[in-house]
Amino acid sequence: MAEQKIRAGVIAADNDKRLSALNADYEALGAKLSRGGIDIDTIAGKVAEFFVAVPSWGVGTGGTRFARFPGIGEPRNIFDKLDDCAVIHQLTRATPSVSLHIPWDRVDDPRRLKSHADALGLSFDAMNSNTFSDAPGQEHSYKYGSLSHASSATRQQAIEHNIECIEVGKLIGSKALTVWIGDGSNFPGQTNFTRSFERYLDSMKEIYKRLPGDWRIFTEHKMYEPAFYSTVVQDWGTNYLIATELGEKAYCLVDLGHHAPNVNIEMVVARLIQFRKLGGFHFNDSKYGDDDLDTGSIEPYRLFLVFNELVDAEYRKARDFHPAHMIDQSHNVTDPIESLIRSANEIRRAYAQALIVDRVALEGYQESNDALMASETLKNAFRTDVEPILAMARFKSGGAIDPVAAYRASGYRATIGKERPIVASGGGGII
Repeated sequence: MAEQKIRAGVIAADNDKRLSALNADYEALGAKLSRGGIDIDTIAGKVAEFFVAVPSWGVGTGGTRFARFPGIGEPRNIFDKLDDCAVIHQLTRATPSVSLHIPWDRVDDPRRLKSHADALGLSFDAMNSNTFSDAPGQEHSYKYGSLSHASSATRQQAIEHNIECIEVGKLIGSKALTVWIGDGSNFPGQTNFTRSFERYLDSMKEIYKRLPGDWRIFTEHKMYEPAFYSTVVQDWGTNYLIATELGEKAYCLVDLGHHAPNVNIEMVVARLIQFRKLGGFHFNDSKYGDDDLDTGSIEPYRLFLVFNELVDAEYRKARDFHPAHMIDQSHNVTDPIESLIRSANEIRRAYAQALIVDRVALEGYQESNDALMASETLKNAFRTDVEPILAMARFKSGGAIDPVAAYRASGYRATIGKERPIVASGGGGII
């Protein structure tokens, strides 16, 4: 049995206070859905089997570009991070895997990581490389780029770092590598667009050669930051070109914050599904740019529309459709564990809402050009309060009916605050 960081009795006691109301709400929602031919238990079963990976870096406190304010009980190392991730999964039963970031999570013996994760009932999702900042003792700086750098020695260093991530991942059971680079320019003429992209592709091809046969590689695009004039991998079209150039194990990763304002992200998702190059997601939310806010906190309808495309692909049995789902957030004013609990719940909410869309009716309205009723069909699903489904899925899987309330009742943050000294504020930068 997996080690539990929160006593089961705490969760059981909190659930006992809420179970009667949940049963009543679940029964009422079930009756409503059944009038539309939807079986609530089937939807709850699907939701219970939908999982999302949490980022190891997400359980620490992030910051603004000007300052970082450390929180109580922050993880001191990757083993503390795994403990916090285990708490999120214990309460939500939605996050059984963790996505690591190297060198932030580097240890002398990666097998110790696997042993610790196994004891907590966790596994490892995609590995994330870091060539967008310099590590202590690094020979060549990434200030002017990494995989696309004009210096062959710097490019080789970045290639070898990605290969290191693959080797670590093989030891801990990961099956994918996510590559995001900050390469680009701040001034016109600073770099040659074509040569930079050629160097990037050549570097990625070297990394691709080292992928095990059962691995995938996810390339991630970002419109700007830290390069503000041009970015080497700046949009989904370039991302698609990269995945196509590299080969069948290469896919595009969609971060919900890495787009220009007002981009139709759900249509980007649909295109990548259609051409079998959707690798997965980094879920978060944004107001102005790449804000890394809690998932669904700003634009829940957009999150639902993304999941509408994902469920549509399930419904159509789209070829080669097996996207990875990961959270990528930075928390400055909230308890990171609470924010990740909420985000996991919001991701499942969007999935549940998309599952109850009347797809037969929607297709009929689309084919008859009934724009109003097609829109209303989606809105009807989005307006449905599916919280009883989410709570029942958690409860029947051994989690908390109200995971944030149970977490607060446990006193976990205060407990680890006594064990882990406050980390001194080290300056600006979102982690």
